[in-house]
Amino acid sequence: MQTLIAWVVCALVASVVSQEVLQNGGFESLDHWDCWSPIQCKIVTDSHSGAGAMEVHNRKKYWQGPSQYINVTRGTGYEVSAHIKLQNDRSIGHRVELQVEFEMTDGTHEYKRAASQEETRVDDGWVHLIGLFYVPNKDVRLTRIHYQGPEEGISFVVDDASVKRLPAGAAAADVSSEIDRLRRSNIVVHVTAGGNINHGQVSIRVVQKKKSFPFGTAVAAWAYNDASKTKYRDFIHQHYNWAVPENALKWDSIEPTRGHKNYQPGLNMIHGLKSHGEFGVSEIPPPPHVLNRIKVRGHNLVWSVDERVQSWIKALHGDELRKVVHDHIVETVNTFKGLVEHWDVNNENLHGQWYQHQLNDPNYNIELFRMTHAADPNVKLFLNDYNVVANSGSTNAYLQQGKQVKAANVGLYGLGAQCHFGEETNPDPAGIKQRLDTLAQVGVPIWATELDVVATDENKRADFYEHALTALYSHHAVEGILMWGFWDKAHWRHQQAALVVGDNLQLTAAGRRVLELYEHRWMTDETHNLSAGTQFTVRGFHGDYEVHVIYQGQERTNLKQTFTLGNAAHTVNINIS
Repeated sequence: MQTLIAWVVCALVASVVSQEVLQNGGFESLDHWDCWSPIQCKIVTDSHSGAGAMEVHNRKKYWQGPSQYINVTRGTGYEVSAHIKLQNDRSIGHRVELQVEFEMTDGTHEYKRAASQEETRVDDGWVHLIGLFYVPNKDVRLTRIHYQGPEEGISFVVDDASVKRLPAGAAAADVSSEIDRLRRSNIVVHVTAGGNINHGQVSIRVVQKKKSFPFGTAVAAWAYNDASKTKYRDFIHQHYNWAVPENALKWDSIEPTRGHKNYQPGLNMIHGLKSHGEFGVSEIPPPPHVLNRIKVRGHNLVWSVDERVQSWIKALHGDELRKVVHDHIVETVNTFKGLVEHWDVNNENLHGQWYQHQLNDPNYNIELFRMTHAADPNVKLFLNDYNVVANSGSTNAYLQQGKQVKAANVGLYGLGAQCHFGEETNPDPAGIKQRLDTLAQVGVPIWATELDVVATDENKRADFYEHALTALYSHHAVEGILMWGFWDKAHWRHQQAALVVGDNLQLTAAGRRVLELYEHRWMTDETHNLSAGTQFTVRGFHGDYEVHVIYQGQERTNLKQTFTLGNAAHTVNINIS
């Protein structure tokens, strides 16, 4: 704990200017950059900034591009920024990326994608690549960064590249070690090769295709169900594996006037989310690693905060009120049975007890859980409240409420912690851990159900999201994390909390940082050459994997393997003949 607090203090007060490790990132000449045959490089005036940029052509392979050896420090993080512009393209877009290659003193190699963008075309002009990479905590002999990605025959221009060491403390060593312990397991690869196989020409790629850990978002039905909002739907489909309807399942949305019910917006949205990857909801197919059916939380059956109770309900009393609530819960649970994995039963009951007061029944919350559990014994039931992790205003009260509901044996599965952090407030990892430790005493899983931060400066916002996500992801009791929206036009806290802005859903610095965490730092993609040995171990994040065997530059498709990695180590046996 003291180590974590020390890291937090260090991270907050660090004022060290990041050191640039790349030379001639402005491409005013060819100095320090390698353009190995067959590619050809020249300086041109079509630049992003300054007088010159580097044009790269005569590319025969997707991985060919200018490279540079850089000096880095073991176990340290680096921020990457670069610009690239395609000179020609084909009917489809292209991935453009910066990759870092590490050569170890024992001759092994590791590859990390530092920054990338999908579906890039000439019409996009200058594309800004930004990301992070961490140097393996091993004896690294050489480190090389290079541009790659577009398929053969595609020329491009590069400019304004930068690789800077992250400030001291940004690696959060002990938090990272907890993430490694909780979220990763060993993949042990054994390769048997025939005598006619040149080991130096064999590469084994172990690549994660799907995350097991739930990373989700709130979804606005008015935007998702609008056929013109394809970019909004595409973003959800491509970057999240869980979702929660923001308002569509709330009682005041379903039945604002007594007897006039409308479940259809919620049903339409959930069917779209759950069919994603099977039938396709968008004209744009998602990347292969996200072809999965999105899972959905149900939010919420009852909301006890006074101003969220419909006026027609407030006119009811006694048995009539009890019957109306019972019928609503049974009908709603049955309507969405099999479509939602969770239900928030009585939202924010720490901060509002309208039903308990109206019925003069302090235990009515227990009754709500009991009737929900009876309606669907298989759906997982949650409490859900705020000021329990983002700050400590209601943490202890939530602990007591959680213990009470659990002891009643009415189907409580988990605690929902909303995690709405204050305006311009940097989430405190030490405080988050302390509050999570407190709530973990209930003995049930914790989900961060409504995460958001607020910062006008998008770079500060990126830091805030990283601090919150890292603290949550590194805690043993946290089973899932859902953001409370991502688009400024559909976010209750607007642009200051958004990952993307505008009609084109332009990524902010915060959006780039969050996606770098989700899709690069917290996913696994490693390639090993057999020249270093026929057995190696990959430390992989939990999820679905593919193993590819490449011999003499060509994949042996008959040797491809798939598996799911969980808490136990997994062994892969490969026989190449």
